[in-house]
Amino acid sequence: MDRVFMPSEAPTIDPARLATFHVVQATDSAELDGLSRVSERFPTQCRTYKYRLQDRALWRQRFDRPIFGLATRSAGSTLASLGENRFATEVAIDGPAVEYYAITTILRGGLTLGQNGRDTTVAEGQALVYRTAPGTRILTSDGSARSNLFIKVEDIETVLEQLLDQRLRKPLEFAPVLDWTHGLAASLRKQLDFMLGEFERPDGVVDNAAALASMTDLLVRLVLRAVPHSYTDQLDCGSAGAVPAYVRRAEDFMRAHCTDPIRMAEVAAAAGCSLRTLAAVFRQFRGRTPLGVLHGVRLDEARRALGDGATDVPVVAVARRYGFTNATRFASAFRRRFGESPSDVVRRASRSA
Repeated sequence: MDRVFMPSEAPTIDPARLATFHVVQATDSAELDGLSRVSERFPTQCRTYKYRLQDRALWRQRFDRPIFGLATRSAGSTLASLGENRFATEVAIDGPAVEYYAITTILRGGLTLGQNGRDTTVAEGQALVYRTAPGTRILTSDGSARSNLFIKVEDIETVLEQLLDQRLRKPLEFAPVLDWTHGLAASLRKQLDFMLGEFERPDGVVDNAAALASMTDLLVRLVLRAVPHSYTDQLDCGSAGAVPAYVRRAEDFMRAHCTDPIRMAEVAAAAGCSLRTLAAVFRQFRGRTPLGVLHGVRLDEARRALGDGATDVPVVAVARRYGFTNATRFASAFRRRFGESPSDVVRRASRSA
């Protein structure tokens, strides 16, 4: 038997509209048996998601129209997807994989997230923010549709460490239910909608690496400010909550030019203050000299480059790119800051790739 879509249940996934996405649709319920039949049709990063129809009466039936659809597109450190299920389906995340933080918006129907022995249920118009760790279970309702944006855990945690100016000492955990109705969350919703729209374009921001990196950075910072999490109080108080514009402009300049020879006079000019003022505000709000902060920025960017996994450039070449001419001192500074060696990062990225 087949069930006709009602007008309010118009299909979300249209392969013609989503030409830039990898689209998988299923009409055979045997593909949604909790094994790997439909999962094997996905790109590599999606294969740890297993699907099972909840109604046993539907098993081993074929339908005229798709009962399941998933459209995915990966770019940079982000992954966008649209998913829909005509019938209630359990989605299980199993096996080793690159972990992401997911922002899931319910377009139709409902969804229950199960993590760490706790269930969270949201309905149409609401959203969830969660880490896609193995053991996560998601139960969709009949006639459900959702959009997802996934951002690598490392990228969000790196920005948070920059904002806090310290390494994280406990896991970053978000309050799962996101309220879109006010404050920065409303701005986040608009930015998220815009970014998902860009994923549908063949020649937009997603196809420009520099523009995509800037947009992702803005989105990450909005997420950290708009969604309550385990570091919200620390982020809102103390030095992180009262950093003057001089410091922000100087650090932005450092990040933008971290592969270039930089003189502190150039940093002060970009910040719009004198060298003396620059040194004073960095001592007060960062507890370090501007040169020390630049050193940290270059280490952060070197770690990001080594962890990209998309390049086979030797560690020593990456170190030189970011101004570290002595490989031994680079490795020592890297280990002091991150608690691991550059080679450890490369090996982990290679395994993920």
